[in-house]
Amino acid sequence: MAPETDNYDEVKIIENCQVAPPQGSLPSTTLPFTFFDIQWFLCHPVKRIFFYDFPYPTNHFLQSSLPPLKHSLSLALQHFFPFASKLIWPPPPHEPFMRYHQGSDSVAFTVAESKADFNLLVSDSPQNARDWHPFVPSLPPQDTLENGTRVIPLMAIQVTMIPNSGFAICLTFNHLVADGKSLHHFIKFWATLCKEIVTKGGNNLGSFLEGSNSNLTLPSHDRNMIKDPKGLKQVFLEELKKSYFESLEFRGLVEDVSTNKARGTLVVTRDQVDKLKKWVSLKYSDTYGDNSESLQHISTFVVTSSLVWVSIIESEEQCNNNNKYDENCHLVFLADCRGHVEFCVPQNYFGNCLDSGFVTFKRGDILGENGIVRVASAIESEIKELKREAYRDGENVMERYKELATSGERLIIVAGSPRLGVYETDFGWGKPRKSEAAHLESSGSISLSDSKNKEGAIEVGFSLEWPRMNLFINIFEQHIKSVHQTLSMMTNLN
Repeated sequence: MAPETDNYDEVKIIENCQVAPPQGSLPSTTLPFTFFDIQWFLCHPVKRIFFYDFPYPTNHFLQSSLPPLKHSLSLALQHFFPFASKLIWPPPPHEPFMRYHQGSDSVAFTVAESKADFNLLVSDSPQNARDWHPFVPSLPPQDTLENGTRVIPLMAIQVTMIPNSGFAICLTFNHLVADGKSLHHFIKFWATLCKEIVTKGGNNLGSFLEGSNSNLTLPSHDRNMIKDPKGLKQVFLEELKKSYFESLEFRGLVEDVSTNKARGTLVVTRDQVDKLKKWVSLKYSDTYGDNSESLQHISTFVVTSSLVWVSIIESEEQCNNNNKYDENCHLVFLADCRGHVEFCVPQNYFGNCLDSGFVTFKRGDILGENGIVRVASAIESEIKELKREAYRDGENVMERYKELATSGERLIIVAGSPRLGVYETDFGWGKPRKSEAAHLESSGSISLSDSKNKEGAIEVGFSLEWPRMNLFINIFEQHIKSVHQTLSMMTNLN
């Protein structure tokens, strides 16, 4: 059941403006898209939100804090200019590309004020998903030139004050520009510059930028380093041509809005993760024998994703009792290809550099005995295959995503990664009280991140219909409890 009252509050817009790189700091330039980028053309916008404590009135924020936020953003965009660029999508056979035009291109920047309950927003407890909608900016509308070329903005930012409590920074961007690693590279670069201005006045920014701060590593925009031995760019461009002529609005700007969903966060501690790993490994050996391939070194990502996926499917079964045991259920996760032996792309490469992992089970197999172990084994096997050969079925990736999106079958996408360190993002007012992928509601995703309070813990973000919310949480926590009890019994027996 949804709560009788909610925290929804239409924000008061204080300012709409544009933030661009410093005048004259960057010439007009273009960047081609690689095959890593093109597959994300039809993806919904990605949205990342940060909440920070700020126990002062709005006027104090506007006078003391907003100027360094804007100034540091401008300086950061000089190096991360694709976010201030436009997607130029001419009619086929011409290829789409990114263009930054000095003096005209910038990032839409909104300043707003809200009366929402800050403590509820930053809590892990279930809350109405729509309570976050006023904090999330929409991408500016696209333009269409006379020759049919589409000109599409790629990022928007909104800063929302909650007087005497805190503020939120939310970024909405087109996945075509960058993956999560590149996004958080940009955000940490921006935050580090802002913190230097807030805490030290920014009088020595020149020497500060030349220092050894790891958050100030400059991005590489060299597209020539991306090798495409399988010719996937042309394959993906052919797929894209079909979409260009569709009468539907450009899908990347279409947003699904639900008013009957809740969002929440579950925290899995390091101790719970370690026990999950041990339990999965032991159960796997018991089920498949000691001579089978071991899951002894299974990762945090694998056991956490497996537990969440099984708990979601079990909550659906108990809530709906649909008995569709032969229905396919899909899990999709993303793997960073920087450092992969086939590509040798450096860690500071800016753009997309991801491969997709696909795992499919019949609903009945997930619900059956040892479902978590079965799922964990499959995810682990898929990860090993991705490491062995990237894009082994690459020519079918875009088509596969389209099929999954339109099949009506259950699809869950794992977004984020604890390695991105979202809670290390300090703009000068301390670490975030909460950070989350704000697009979970419309994308069918779950998110994984580091934890704000507990070292080594994992935060799981999710969005479900209200009737299933508490059921899912109870199932998830019961699995954690059962694992603990099983291992304790085994310890006592030994």
